[in-house]
Amino acid sequence: MSYRFEVAVDSIESALIAQECGADRVELCANLGSGGITPSLGLIQLALERLHIPVHVILRPRRGDFLYTDAEIDVIQRDIEMAKATGADGLVFGVLRADGAVDTVRTQALIESAGSLRVTFHRAFDMCRDPWAALDALIELGADTLLTSGQESTAEAGIPLIAGLVERAGDRIDIMPGGGINPGNIRRIAAETGARTFHFSARATVDGPMRFRNPRLSLEDEIGDYARSYVSAERIRGIINALA
Repeated sequence: MSYRFEVAVDSIESALIAQECGADRVELCANLGSGGITPSLGLIQLALERLHIPVHVILRPRRGDFLYTDAEIDVIQRDIEMAKATGADGLVFGVLRADGAVDTVRTQALIESAGSLRVTFHRAFDMCRDPWAALDALIELGADTLLTSGQESTAEAGIPLIAGLVERAGDRIDIMPGGGINPGNIRRIAAETGARTFHFSARATVDGPMRFRNPRLSLEDEIGDYARSYVSAERIRGIINALA
């Protein structure tokens, strides 16, 4: 049985590590610590120049919820055109209504703008009120992939729903589990859900090389001002080899 592995990355260094370790594609983001937002044009261009595996670009104009204003949708539309112009292989986005349903009108418009690029509806799905109605809507709209943790904090905890989504989706949309996937749980997730594509970030935090460090303030609220977060080659290989 063959499996596919998508690694979420937010730097060119992480993208190259993921490729070297056997990833089938990368989801290119900025600020993975907040779930990922739209990366810079420079990062997109450099990734496409240096990678030979597909690059899927996340389109999320800000942190927080997935209920967007008209202006924010305009931003996403502009970013779609940018990603298409640079040669991206796929797009990743998710748009909801205030009542917790997929915003089918806006999602349809974004899918139409994507043209021939593959579309993943991301974990905005995990914030939906009715996952079955959301799945049916995304199939009807023609999304290629659904990224989900099964509406739980991790994909392992969401196994029951993910398994049901895989069964209901059939070959109409690829259900891609993501969220807390690691070498110790991916075999169980694969066996119990029937999924064939998996999404993970496999991140590790390392101390940076700055020698002077100002002790009087902090600008970084997640990993500290002098640390860096990259994908871990060891973790990526561990996840892939667990299903080899």
